[in-house]
Amino acid sequence: MSNNTITLTLTARQASLLFDKLKEYSHPAPAYARWQLRPENCVITCYQSGKTVFQGKDAQIYASPFLRTQTEPATPSTITSAKAVQTNVFPQAGSDEVGTGDYFGPVCVCATIVDESTLSKVKALGVRDSKKLSDDDIRKIGPQLEALLPHSLLIVTPAKYNQVHDAYNINAIKALLHNQAYVNLKKKYGLPSFCMIDQFTPEKSYYRYLQGAKEIQYGIHFQIKAEDQYPAVGAASVIARYAFLTTWDQMEKQWDMAFQKGAGAKVDACALAFVQKYGMEKLDQVAKLHFQNTRKLQDAL
Repeated sequence: MSNNTITLTLTARQASLLFDKLKEYSHPAPAYARWQLRPENCVITCYQSGKTVFQGKDAQIYASPFLRTQTEPATPSTITSAKAVQTNVFPQAGSDEVGTGDYFGPVCVCATIVDESTLSKVKALGVRDSKKLSDDDIRKIGPQLEALLPHSLLIVTPAKYNQVHDAYNINAIKALLHNQAYVNLKKKYGLPSFCMIDQFTPEKSYYRYLQGAKEIQYGIHFQIKAEDQYPAVGAASVIARYAFLTTWDQMEKQWDMAFQKGAGAKVDACALAFVQKYGMEKLDQVAKLHFQNTRKLQDAL
């Protein structure tokens, strides 16, 4: 990784948005730092003062939403290697994933289409980033969106995820799932000319991960925090979250256990309780084993 370095001072809100978007790449923070993230080809360190250092080959890409110019204030709206695109293009397709930051449960990816005839209904349902909606809201809105919108949904169980992760890293898995969701959507309904992914990796890396795929959907736009700007991405986020919750319900029923979301201390305690009840050999059926939670669990046993 090259030593491209960009140092910025972020507001508390900007730092929070950046961390929330990339928290699955969280790494133990150095002294005097709030947090450190290590996405592909970049190390991002945010200090208590608000100073945030982007270092690595793709530092420019991850820092670009926050770079100030004379005519444009820094905002956290875009991390993209492409030009900014309009948000009011219809019909539009959008995709998003849910579950990659949770130790327990599946990874769900959805791609969907919103056109001018469904836009008003999507807005009336209050669709936005699923992380900003309660689980109760998701359970109400999700089924309505599934009935209303053309969509393609992929659900990867923990067991399947662990199997695939032996050969692919998390960003490669995401890329393959997003691509397959678009391929499926295209075959079922046809795709509009405008497609947007809630960005999780630079565009070049995304297509590099797809080398060898049987069919690749090109011409996609990439933008961070796209859920709040593109109705199709917001709707995909909600449908994916609804699938995550329904699969979670089934998992809790199957194992007669209440699982914890996220990857924090409560999750560590839950993992220990699961292993004490069912044994370490069953953990791969409910959890993503590459998380640090597994190492902490092994240390605790």
